[in-house]
Amino acid sequence: MGEKDLFQPLTREDKISVVLYRTGIVVSAVLISIIAYMLFNASHYQADAAISIKANIVLILLYVSVGTSVFFIHLYVSKFHNFLKKLYYISIISLIILFVIGKGDVYWVLVNKAYSPLLLIPLSGCLGFITAKEAFCFKLIEGYLLALIMPIYLLLLSTGAMTIKAASNWILFIAVMLILFTVRKVFMPMHYDIGDKSAYQ
Repeated sequence: MGEKDLFQPLTREDKISVVLYRTGIVVSAVLISIIAYMLFNASHYQADAAISIKANIVLILLYVSVGTSVFFIHLYVSKFHNFLKKLYYISIISLIILFVIGKGDVYWVLVNKAYSPLLLIPLSGCLGFITAKEAFCFKLIEGYLLALIMPIYLLLLSTGAMTIKAASNWILFIAVMLILFTVRKVFMPMHYDIGDKSAYQ
């Protein structure tokens, strides 16, 4: 479980790392909320080239925000952090594949290629790892739900089993849960994220 006691004074580096970690979570929640809004209005954007540019920017920013949290997360066991970073590298490779297939237009690939959501699963795994870690440490139950629902959502989306309405409703649910998770996380005292540094491996 997470350590709530202040074991040692926080250094400047400790504070910066916590701010960056939590900023990544906040920005990720905002961006997924934007994606939910865009999906709700997908029928208006099918022939709009401008939405492709917006979608590409939002997706790249999402990768950056999740990556920020991945690299600044505080984990006692280094092998967990190494696994998380490797998963993020896989997600970057998946993003590059999406760009190559779409010739620079990821939105086109996501709209026209049924399998494309599968390439987003590594990124959702990174974010899900973060939410599950916080759920385990600080009893943020919605973190477990997010870790479970996000990859399943993408898997079902890739099978064509979801209508646009169902996909919109589920991504909205994910966005709401992520906002709840974010609000409950970011206002915790900073030392909660550092814990006992003598326990780091």
